[in-house]
Amino acid sequence: MNCLYFDGQLTLREVARPRPAGDEALLQVTLAGICGTDREILKGYSQFRGIPGHEFVGRVVECQEKDWLGRRVVGEINIACGHCAWCTRGLGRHCPSRTVLGIVNHDGCFAEYLTLPLRNLHEVPEEIPDEAAVFTEPLAAAAEILEQMMIAPGTPVAVLGDGRLGLLVAQVLKQAGAHITLVGHHGWKLDLAHSWGLKTLSADEEELIPSSFPVVVDATGSPRGLPEALRLVEPRGTVVMKSTFHEAAFFETGKLVVDEITLLGSRCGNFAVALKLLREGNVTVERLVSKVFPLEQGLEAFQYLEQTACLKVLLRTA
Repeated sequence: MNCLYFDGQLTLREVARPRPAGDEALLQVTLAGICGTDREILKGYSQFRGIPGHEFVGRVVECQEKDWLGRRVVGEINIACGHCAWCTRGLGRHCPSRTVLGIVNHDGCFAEYLTLPLRNLHEVPEEIPDEAAVFTEPLAAAAEILEQMMIAPGTPVAVLGDGRLGLLVAQVLKQAGAHITLVGHHGWKLDLAHSWGLKTLSADEEELIPSSFPVVVDATGSPRGLPEALRLVEPRGTVVMKSTFHEAAFFETGKLVVDEITLLGSRCGNFAVALKLLREGNVTVERLVSKVFPLEQGLEAFQYLEQTACLKVLLRTA
């Protein structure tokens, strides 16, 4: 099968089709999304070697449970052992022996086929098109904030970062009743958010008042985001970290203590919640797609992301 392979350099390769284990399914990938984590992996994040990619929609083509054959699915990316203390508490995403699709010791979705345990799969409702279903993983990550903390209707929330994840977070929290201010550096992205009814602010033209938000979400994907989030959060407020990046972040810890700020890391989320949001049309995702490349042009797709002002780039494999 064809795939994108990373071993210090990203290349297009032909490799053997993976074989599913007894509890796994072989999936034929239809669409895959390139996200910020994938780009960080190419810079050295997680020390991953293999086939990257973790956002996808595809179909089950081989498994022992025949009822799954032919189903259109998305898949949770954390592959846990299922029997450790974390797994028995329902926290398999923190299993110490887990692998992670396209990130830690498990080949990902920038390929024609991949394998995942059946327990990781979610069938995609018919009314959700592939171009929306491929956003299930990042949308679940955005919605995880509401699983981790209560944000009362009317709560002012600053979302830092007008990229793909920031736009998803802003939409999810807005539909939950929060009063959102989306802060970014790209006028055309802010215009898109404004067309959805979101309040926006250009970080290049205006400066927000320090200590003015009870909740600040850092979705910048940059080590500069956390210091700015700490500047904006009010005493006893919460900073939610949604960013992962290869570089180290430096910030003043004194404000955390003096202002009694809660720093909340937030990662993966519930796919069922994301699919419900997509099915009910509560968020807009398809307008985030800037361009679709065939898998064979995957290297060009990454170059396009680096050189072009865009949001989401997809790879079509089938």
